Amino acid sequence: MHFSRTLSFYMGRQFTFWLGCVFLTLLAVVAMFDIVELLRRASGKQEVTTDVLVQMSLLKLPHLVQDMLPFAVLLGGMMCFWRLAKSNELVISRAAGVSAWQFLTAPLFITFLAGIVLVTTFNPFAAAMRSHYETLEGKYLGKNRAEFAVSETGVWLRQGKQDARAVIHAADVNGAGDAAFLEKVIVFQLEEQDRFVGRIDAETAVLRKGYWELRNAFLSVPGEDTRQVDVYRLATELTMEGIQDSFASADTLSFWELPKFIGTMEDAGFNANAHRLYLHSLLAMPALLCAMVLIAAIFSIKVSRRSSTGMMIIGGVVSGFILYFFTNVVHALGLSMSIPAVFAAWMPAGVAMMLGITALLHLEDG
Repeated sequence: MHFSRTLSFYMGRQFTFWLGCVFLTLLAVVAMFDIVELLRRASGKQEVTTDVLVQMSLLKLPHLVQDMLPFAVLLGGMMCFWRLAKSNELVISRAAGVSAWQFLTAPLFITFLAGIVLVTTFNPFAAAMRSHYETLEGKYLGKNRAEFAVSETGVWLRQGKQDARAVIHAADVNGAGDAAFLEKVIVFQLEEQDRFVGRIDAETAVLRKGYWELRNAFLSVPGEDTRQVDVYRLATELTMEGIQDSFASADTLSFWELPKFIGTMEDAGFNANAHRLYLHSLLAMPALLCAMVLIAAIFSIKVSRRSSTGMMIIGGVVSGFILYFFTNVVHALGLSMSIPAVFAAWMPAGVAMMLGITALLHLEDG
């Protein structure tokens, strides 16, 4: 037991060291490419300074960490097991009666714990930073899109361009198919620098092609008497699809906020499939990270001094890209509702885990 505990601490320390080295290397590369992309998008915009772009890159970086971590675990695990195999430490351990499953216990435990911390603690921080990033992106890089927020007190919708905007509040909303129906509507009309120019109160609002149809509307303009009209048309460029896309994106909501937000969206009659897919992808993250450890072990624990390091690296990298491509395809099917979102979120982790276990059983027991 003393030897087993000592070996576990040693394996855990080695795995943590190599995971940290690979993670920091990938982080630097990703940050560099992200800044280059932001510089490209900001070319020709005099008001966007380098300080702003660096700030935006730093705000986006925590979100990129979540996407990058599975590959860091894969490559870090391969480097760790390759070094131990090259130095014959794994050979000695196996000769002493230690199986592959025993020396993988510590890396798997560390990885699973890191996945839990990532989802429950780091994700809320990354979501807040991502939300701030999208705010700066809209301000400096000109991503004009409607903003739509759903809460227990109603919905808020902001539409229009910089020189003419409208902020719409409704006590209730019902979305069905290509139609949106708002009840107990208040519209605040704004001009440049959000200067108030008018207010509209209506019983209902229905989204038509190119306009909102407000019924039993009361129009209020500063300096004029309020007047009532049976039907009032408010111009808009929105469509039902645009409203659906203008919800807070899933990656700007923390793991703890997503379940309530999904319930609120569905109660309002909107499709929350993308948010449900993202939520279950976060839940599956610890299992996916553990699967990366198993795949890393497949390509490196049998390496000897005569083995080709290049083939091992190529095999691991190709496996990572295949898994990435497979994940994107399955998630696309989930978003299109071709398969259930829960199934699409858990399938990559489940398939990778089963392949890793099967291959290790074959390597260990023949």
